[in-house]
Amino acid sequence: MKDIGTVIWDFPDPFIHEVTVEPHHIDDFQHTNNVVYLTWMAKTAWEHSKALGLDFAAYAKLNRGMVVRRHELEYFAPSHAGDRVLVATWITGNDGRLRLRRRFQMVNAATGVTLLRGLSDFVCINIETGKATRMPAEFVATYRLTATVEGDA
Repeated sequence: MKDIGTVIWDFPDPFIHEVTVEPHHIDDFQHTNNVVYLTWMAKTAWEHSKALGLDFAAYAKLNRGMVVRRHELEYFAPSHAGDRVLVATWITGNDGRLRLRRRFQMVNAATGVTLLRGLSDFVCINIETGKATRMPAEFVATYRLTATVEGDA
C-alpha cells in the first residue's frame, strides 16, 4: 500500500478520476446507488485508456476494442450527496492475447476512507463482428501492467 496524503492506496501510482456524488446518484437508502459505482468504474477505465492514447478513434482505426466480460465489486462504506470520490484504477492483468484486468479502489476524498474495491475483466473484440480476437500490438504495448497482483497477470 502507498500513502498519498491521507489516502492509502492498495497499489502505487494509480490513475485517478475524481467524481462528485450528485443528488440523482442517491437511492432510497440515502446513499449512492450501487449501479453508480459501476458506472464510475467504467468511466475511470475509459478515461485512463484515453490518457494512454487509446480513445475510440484509435479503437475504430484498429477495428479492435476492449469490452467488459465481468465485474466484481465489494462495498465497504457509503457515500452521500456532495461527497468527492477518488476513483483509482490499475491494470493488473494483460495476457497479451485476449484478456485484460483492471483493479479499482474508491476513496472518500475528505476522509481517506475506502468505499469500494472492485475489478473488471475485459476481452478484446473485433468491432465489426463483435467477436473475441487477439489484441493488436498497440494494445499489448499500451495496456502494460501498472500494478502486480498475484493471479492477475
